[in-house]
Amino acid sequence: MAIVQNKKMDKTISSLLSRQNYLVTQANDLARSFGNLTTFEHKVLDYCFSFVKAEDTSDQTYTIQMIDILRHLGLNSSGKNYQRVGEAFRALNTKTAIYLRSYKNGMSGIIMTSLFDYIEVLEDGKIEFQFSKKVAPFVFELKQNYYSFKLSELANVRSKYALTLLKLWNANSMGKLQKATIKGSLEDWQSWFLGTDNDGKPKKWSAGRFRQRVLGVSLKELGELYPKTAFFLTTEKEGRKIVGYTLDITPIKTTLNI
Repeated sequence: MAIVQNKKMDKTISSLLSRQNYLVTQANDLARSFGNLTTFEHKVLDYCFSFVKAEDTSDQTYTIQMIDILRHLGLNSSGKNYQRVGEAFRALNTKTAIYLRSYKNGMSGIIMTSLFDYIEVLEDGKIEFQFSKKVAPFVFELKQNYYSFKLSELANVRSKYALTLLKLWNANSMGKLQKATIKGSLEDWQSWFLGTDNDGKPKKWSAGRFRQRVLGVSLKELGELYPKTAFFLTTEKEGRKIVGYTLDITPIKTTLNI
């Protein structure tokens, strides 16, 4: 009876993972966990991450001001923009589900949590938040070892897809924005950039639409922002079917002969 029950639980765990592609097993997984955020929500989240320090602990509380976020994003202090920031934090609270593998008493399982433990917005424009204690160690490691952007650099990115690709590049080159290879199945790439629908199911586009509207847009913008870097995308196929992509990113070394 126990064997049958274990098989049913294994199937249940697999089903959970297939519904939300947010399994985090190492820090740089966070860089590809929020494909369903908008560009604005990404930038607000980046602002939150910028307050993390190496010595922080999992019970660290952070306090920021809405007006400072607006200034960082180059927005005026209108009621509409305050509302926009408030809505972004509401989205961060609902869209940042995280799944962590767990092992207890010799059994494997899943911890279903989220990025934030809580977010409090006060009427004077002050925002207080704390990362989930289960996720905080990944946030700290991500900030220290992978997430080395300057906020001004992130603020220059226009497209959500370019912002996502920039984070993937950074995570795969250990925070150096140097040579890197990003490889994954078509499903992997779509989960990184598109996220999930309201039911937690991965969004799916045709391979042609995804390449043109996501990869094409993001590679074009990053090519403009980083002109001394070569981006080479290889389409992986099984017969005529597109099954994945490999992106090789290489800095271009220039020499002058005098």
